[in-house]
Amino acid sequence: MSVESFRIRSVRAACYRFPLSTPVVTSFGRMLNRPAVFVQIEDDDGLTGWGEVWCNFPSVGGEHRTRIVNEILAPLIEGSSISHPQDTFTQLSQQIDVLALQSGEPGPFAHSIAGIDLALWDLLAKRQKMPLWRLLGGTAPKIKVYASGINPTGSAAMAEAAQRRGYRAFKLKIGFDEQQDHDNLRQIRSVIGNSMLAADANQAWSLSEALARSPALAEFDLAWLEEPLRADRPRDEWKTLEQAIETPLAAGENVTGRDGFAQLIDENVVKVIQPDAAKWGGLSECLEIGRAALKAGRTFCPHYLGAGIGLLASAHLLAAVGGDGFLEIDSNHNPLRDEFCGPVAAVSDGTVTLNDEPGLGITPDFAPIEKLRTA
Repeated sequence: MSVESFRIRSVRAACYRFPLSTPVVTSFGRMLNRPAVFVQIEDDDGLTGWGEVWCNFPSVGGEHRTRIVNEILAPLIEGSSISHPQDTFTQLSQQIDVLALQSGEPGPFAHSIAGIDLALWDLLAKRQKMPLWRLLGGTAPKIKVYASGINPTGSAAMAEAAQRRGYRAFKLKIGFDEQQDHDNLRQIRSVIGNSMLAADANQAWSLSEALARSPALAEFDLAWLEEPLRADRPRDEWKTLEQAIETPLAAGENVTGRDGFAQLIDENVVKVIQPDAAKWGGLSECLEIGRAALKAGRTFCPHYLGAGIGLLASAHLLAAVGGDGFLEIDSNHNPLRDEFCGPVAAVSDGTVTLNDEPGLGITPDFAPIEKLRTA
């Protein structure tokens, strides 16, 4: 891609939190509010790009990553000339490598760089006067989506409500009491019929637990079983599980680095590849991961469970990569998502269609949520 270089005038991040009346529950913890760290990058021509930093955990993560962007990363690129977002991603990653090691925080730095990368791609597409999905190589703006974040309590009601909003594919959180998991899956099946259904254990089980519990899930004809094991468990454990069960395995949100994803794709154990562009790699890396996944015969389904700008960027990513994958959209109420995800908010018969506006296709207005700002 031939790109005319441009100069960065400013980089700013801000953190917001939306309080929840009903916590979002996973097998490893609860979210009592929905955080968002939005990144704004302005060039010398006055154009602005928007990105988002993954910050769901720990509970102080949003404010921490906001300071990483504003106090550490922004000074490294403000005033500099940008030739391509990929170059800046690599440069920033190299510049903070020792600091991330010294502080023991490679994750927060990677999340923050990913958010900057998303904003740079939005800015570049605006400079090119092209929708981001097309700039990234996509040919069609329509993608399939699924309703995620379905809690272990009130599961069937959440699925039914999502179905009314236009969803035709669903994913339940499991990894709790076995009977409860099965009851929830059975109830959701009764609501959605033969529609796509997946389950996410959120790294809940040891290998022995997964081997004991996973075979019974075949009853529910799951499209995939997500993270039944910890992402850092030996690859032999994942291979053992994959060979013992019928349900395809999915993972990727807790994998980092080119080598990590190359192994995930090459070993042909995990069938559904799920990088999170706001958590590691941004669009610069996740675009190539998606293409490599499709070339290897895997299904590419970007992971996402944050606010609207990152969700919209993930939609552009999936539209650019193509294939038969689905975009993950959280079912829980979150105005920080709904107000800033543009056309992704309009689900129709299990799909969304991106627009032809330059960049991400939105100009966010944060004035209505200023009272939710924490940093």
